[in-house]
Amino acid sequence: MALESIAVPTLLTLLGVLIWNSESSLDPTQFRIQARKRMRALPDKTRVKSRLAQIGRESGYENFRIHQCSWSLAGTGLCLVMTLLAGTSLIFASLLSGSVGIAIFLSIDRQLSKDVVRYRRTVESEFASIVEMLTLALSAGETPLSALTRISRRCHGVLAIEFGQVIESVRAGHAFYESLDALGRRLDSVLIRRFVDSLVTAMVRGAPLIEVLQRHAAEARQNQRNILMDKAGKAELSMMVPVVFLILPISVLFALWPSLTHLNLFAA
Repeated sequence: MALESIAVPTLLTLLGVLIWNSESSLDPTQFRIQARKRMRALPDKTRVKSRLAQIGRESGYENFRIHQCSWSLAGTGLCLVMTLLAGTSLIFASLLSGSVGIAIFLSIDRQLSKDVVRYRRTVESEFASIVEMLTLALSAGETPLSALTRISRRCHGVLAIEFGQVIESVRAGHAFYESLDALGRRLDSVLIRRFVDSLVTAMVRGAPLIEVLQRHAAEARQNQRNILMDKAGKAELSMMVPVVFLILPISVLFALWPSLTHLNLFAA
């Protein structure tokens, strides 16, 4: 219901941007600036900004809204033209095209949620390997900051990029533990959040970091093992469908066919 409540105002806002008025000009640059201002003024009731931040696209809110509204308006206009050319009434064409526009709007929003879930799963799948590398670096005598810097430079993955943002935040003047805490809040993962809290607590209190990291690495491996077992269980259930509804009936038919044939001969 929250998505539907902002769908119509969003579409109307973009229509207002597209309408010519005396304050605007035909300059494409000015048009884009005006569109971005209108998109930035929209209420973010569906937490689009926070979801974009979770996948590393904090500055892409205006582009996402423009993309979302453009596709919605394009679908609405195309459906309206096609229904009117088909000879339907204007009221039915308007209702159908409006429904299509709202459906496109909501589907793009839902795709963003799927991207967030996929991004989080990718981060959690890389977590165990990254923590083991961090443990080895700390065992070799490096500081946590230098170890994260080495990992962000040498590794190629989503979590390494996130650690690179932590390093950039530290170089910009923020405290190391504040940058780590921002990472945990941004990714919105229980596994990462627990790791960040333990790491920050160990650094503040002077606890041994290697033991903390080894425990989290083992925990991450166990978590990945549980995920794989869950996927295997779902795959086993899906494999039962062709066995029960296809292979088993054919096998029973082959087993009963000779008996049915002989019964037909006796009946004849």
